[in-house]
Amino acid sequence: MLKPQFDIPCVILCGGKSSRMGEDKALLPFSNYNSLAQYQYERLKPYFKEIYLSSKTNKFDFLKESENQKNANIIYDNINDESSPLIALKSILESINLNKAFIITVDTPFVKIPTIEKLIINSNISNITIATTAREHNLCGVYDKSCLSLIDKMISDNNHKIGFLINNMTSNKIKFYDENEFLNLNKIEDYKKALSIIS
Repeated sequence: MLKPQFDIPCVILCGGKSSRMGEDKALLPFSNYNSLAQYQYERLKPYFKEIYLSSKTNKFDFLKESENQKNANIIYDNINDESSPLIALKSILESINLNKAFIITVDTPFVKIPTIEKLIINSNISNITIATTAREHNLCGVYDKSCLSLIDKMISDNNHKIGFLINNMTSNKIKFYDENEFLNLNKIEDYKKALSIIS
């Protein structure tokens, strides 16, 4: 069966503070890869025409090793002195050539391709399309450039809550039922659980 190749870009958010993990989780070894960032990048790359990492710096050895990829696949945060998913989202939407992008965090390595496909297919009728299970997964979904004006206002108001953005734009929340698919590696216990699943 042919792999789907999605027309919109994929952006992996790698700029989180990882305070509960105690170290940068994007750089933790995962599966057969040197880092979680590389794992996410390599597993999603075949399905997207364009794929990027969102970060403040190029901390990714696997990109540095390839001269033709150096910096080309990183979207840097435009606001240097602040850090939040909202600021990353602003930089992403300002950088991409198309009107929307699929957003996923580096620390959700089990989100399946059919799930991503369902989110993208259902993203044409709203500004934002996100996954939900028992809770909302705000950073697993499709965001449109039409969000930028509200994002700018939120940043100027020092309001960095993605939930506020979702609730004040036209949003489509797609229901999924496998909580493990959305396992988020926040703590060392989550990381160990993920390693046991992937091994």
